[in-house]
Amino acid sequence: SVHSVTPKAGLLAMLASWFIRTPVRIHTFTGQVWVTKVGLKRLLLKYADRFIVSLTTFSLVDSPSQRQFLLDEKVISAEKSGVFCKGSISGVDVTKFQPDSQSAKVLRDKYNIPNQAILLLFIGRLTVDKGVLDLASAFSQLENEHVHLLFVGPDEQGMQTEINKILVDKSKNVHFVEHTKTPELYMAMADVLCLPSYREGFGTVLIEAAAVGIPAVASRIYGILDAVIDLKTGLMHEPKNINALRLCLDTLIRDPDLRLRLGKQAKQRAVNDFDSRLVTGAWVSFYKNNIHSEDEPYAS
Repeated sequence: SVHSVTPKAGLLAMLASWFIRTPVRIHTFTGQVWVTKVGLKRLLLKYADRFIVSLTTFSLVDSPSQRQFLLDEKVISAEKSGVFCKGSISGVDVTKFQPDSQSAKVLRDKYNIPNQAILLLFIGRLTVDKGVLDLASAFSQLENEHVHLLFVGPDEQGMQTEINKILVDKSKNVHFVEHTKTPELYMAMADVLCLPSYREGFGTVLIEAAAVGIPAVASRIYGILDAVIDLKTGLMHEPKNINALRLCLDTLIRDPDLRLRLGKQAKQRAVNDFDSRLVTGAWVSFYKNNIHSEDEPYAS
């Protein structure tokens, strides 16, 4: 059996395993790069995904809404595709991602962020598709001077320079951390997790922050729709709509009771639906039921 994840690995692995007639060939979709493309590039990348599927015996998808999108786009079939639990490829370690007030205070002191300040947090790759420039623009329009914005993640497209240009008047309230092996500590110091992305397979960072008790402000796109429940675990806005994003941020900044309520509900949902032990159990069950067989696998 062969199981691949990511487009390039999937193309190579599925092609090679098909040539040698490996009986069980599985590919997992974690998002589509062609969603934000147009024209010939979109068409070629989309057909590359279709070609991968034609070589597989079964496809897994890391969120229900992404699976529906792939069904609508006729990339996968309903009979030979599935999703584990409520979504996510690995779930969240709820023993690791949890509130930590002591570490939060240490980190706030390190970055000169007052304890009473509201901290908006972005964790992920700094790219245009992640909506980081939209977040910077929305932040620039906020009137509250006691709000800080922290970006944590590798800068893959020179975004820090562009962000600084947008936020030149608020430079003291904007912070950058390029690498971290302890994202849970940055979540513990934050008040709101922001992910105004244009495309996501699921948005694992959202359920990790939820496990810490942090509500989200996120774009209303497939993938994220499974990680955030609008008005229950966070607030959602249309992608690329900077004004709507600003309104969501402003609402949570002005209403501490709402932040607390959404955060508590987010944490409960993370524990109930996305505990990594649940997702791991689904993986183990899938392999036990299918990998030993030479028949084409079907998710239980």
